[in-house]
Amino acid sequence: MNQSTKLSEADLIINPDGSIYHLNLLPEDIADTVITVGDLDRVPEVSKYFDRIELKKGKREFITHTGYIGDKRITVISTGIGTDNIDIVFNELDALVNIDFETRTIKKELKSLSIIRIGTSGAVQPDIPMGTVLASSYGLGFDALMHYYEQELSLEEQTLLTDVNSHFAGLAGIKPYLTKADESLIKQFAHDMPTGITSTAPGFYAPQGRQVRAKNAVANFIGQLNSFKSGNNRITNLEMETAGIYALAKTLGHKALSINAILASRVKFEFSSNPNIIVEKAIKTILERI
Repeated sequence: MNQSTKLSEADLIINPDGSIYHLNLLPEDIADTVITVGDLDRVPEVSKYFDRIELKKGKREFITHTGYIGDKRITVISTGIGTDNIDIVFNELDALVNIDFETRTIKKELKSLSIIRIGTSGAVQPDIPMGTVLASSYGLGFDALMHYYEQELSLEEQTLLTDVNSHFAGLAGIKPYLTKADESLIKQFAHDMPTGITSTAPGFYAPQGRQVRAKNAVANFIGQLNSFKSGNNRITNLEMETAGIYALAKTLGHKALSINAILASRVKFEFSSNPNIIVEKAIKTILERI
């Protein structure tokens, strides 16, 4: 889109107070470093470590706290569950820093945010124990979000995606997408963490291979995930946001990293009895490295 093109009121919805539609935030409300969490109750579990909090705002499931650790300004925001919410949060975060709300035009100088997800996940490999804090080397989406956006893949991403498509050729009607983590954020925050491909599902039950009452259409989905291998790459865990975060961040010119607190083993049919301790470990690790 041409930078001088004026965005319509239907495409970019701004509230009467000048805030962006869903997040209810003004451009000055967010920092250049943003931590995302799924659960709105996890926002204060992050911001309690701030030396001071300058802003608290909320609308629907989107709760935002902005404050400081030392002289480092940080925003933590809840996204809710799923890549449909990631679509809202990431487009609106981008609009807050890269669109002039007065003129409704794209700014000449674009800003790149550093966005770190701290979320929960289940391991699909037997050698990844509960309590692990794992960084996503790639996000692999089994949802449909990125079918609506143009993507530019690196040769590395395209090669790996070709192997993914070959392995999952039997999944009728599902077209995966794949994006690599930002390497600078991996070095800063996850240099000593185990890494692996994080798969992102469009639901919690059958889309993640769970069998409750409705009959699953995809047989042995967890087995299909943990049997994938391409060079040194394997699928390590399964959740509901990472692939959308990586793909949209790259599309919009932002840096992204997903940190996963492993609460479950999907191959050993176990769930942690102390999930809050694992999440707290992930939060403290990231904040110490900011």
